[in-house]
Amino acid sequence: MKVLNFGTFHFGYTPDANKTEFDEHSKESQKEIREISKMLAQFKPTIICIENLPKYNDEINKAYQDFLENPDELNTNYGESSMIGFEVGRLNNVKKIYGIDNHMGYNYSVGDFIENSPDLENAIDSKTYLQLTNEPFKEFPELAKREAKYETLSLLEKLKLINEPNHLDYSINTNADKLLYVGINDGFEGADNAAIFYHRNMKIFSNLNRIPMTKDDRVFILMGTAHTAFLREFMKRSPKFEMVNTLEYLK
Repeated sequence: MKVLNFGTFHFGYTPDANKTEFDEHSKESQKEIREISKMLAQFKPTIICIENLPKYNDEINKAYQDFLENPDELNTNYGESSMIGFEVGRLNNVKKIYGIDNHMGYNYSVGDFIENSPDLENAIDSKTYLQLTNEPFKEFPELAKREAKYETLSLLEKLKLINEPNHLDYSINTNADKLLYVGINDGFEGADNAAIFYHRNMKIFSNLNRIPMTKDDRVFILMGTAHTAFLREFMKRSPKFEMVNTLEYLK
């Protein structure tokens, strides 16, 4: 079945290390979101999945039905999940929204802590860790130029950038894989925390697979880019899914 695997930054509050300043309540932002939702709606999904826990599905769908009755005002209560997810659903007459998230606590800053502690030494590979931290796009100069101007880009251009394949790879590196270069003595402090984030995304993929689907369904997945990146890796090898090119829908 076809999947539009779309990554975004979080529109509202987020505990994530990387945040984007964005006023989801401004008229200009809401107009941009409507336009982008219209682009994404051209995929014509029959199933919509968002970054919320499945246990809140009833609450989410009550809010979705309320929005369908009064769609003049975007629902900002669930950030991008309701602002884009609900609007794409409305434009395609989708009946139900599914949360597929899973929460697991991990320390993505353990590498920085070790590198910045004078009494600790990274015994694995400081050079690579610091390059991935400070120059993540060293091998991709064009991407680095766009990234340097990130805050000045329009919402559409930001979303195009973070859905680039190399930028999705960066999302995995910065959230997990760079920790594989960090450890104290013969320990695996970095790898242990990276494994938790891998595990969380495996559970998210399993939640996706709990949803009843047929080969004729078209699945729109709306999540933070690190999850988008991991789902891309899982779906690449799955006999079940066929991903479309997200960038083809952001025009």
